[in-house]
Amino acid sequence: MPVELKVGDLAPEFRTQAIGEKYEAEQTVSLSDFRGSAVVLYFYPKDDTPGCTVQACGLRDAWDELSARANIFGVSVDSAASHEKFIKKYRLPFPLLSDVDKKIVASYGVWVEKSMYGKKYMGAERSTFVIDRDGRISTIFRKVKPEEHVTILGKALGDAAH
Repeated sequence: MPVELKVGDLAPEFRTQAIGEKYEAEQTVSLSDFRGSAVVLYFYPKDDTPGCTVQACGLRDAWDELSARANIFGVSVDSAASHEKFIKKYRLPFPLLSDVDKKIVASYGVWVEKSMYGKKYMGAERSTFVIDRDGRISTIFRKVKPEEHVTILGKALGDAAH
């Protein structure tokens, strides 16, 4: 049974490799590094797939506006090498977190059973968590539609920024 986090809960701590933006090769980050500022963790299924690319490029195109309001990280179970290719191919200005051991997706309750063409498998649910300056979850978006992500995130960050 996956974890069921709620608005107001303390966001689960993590430590993992960050790829892209200002992060050097094999540099690790943890949630506690960002206490005092808002953080967005957007979980997505897989690098360089159609929906994930739409979502990432939407964030890229709204980066100046969104990055002024929060530290934004994409999170998937892809490897650092996969993330590097994805960032380079689409010129993504934000860092991606590599969760190959699936600890972050499990602690946020987004590693779930999925179904495609009648086949069941485990995968990351497309979900976004907005975490406030005190490390508490202020907003959760589950089963996000890639083309709507920037709009709903912008509204949530407008609220969270004040």
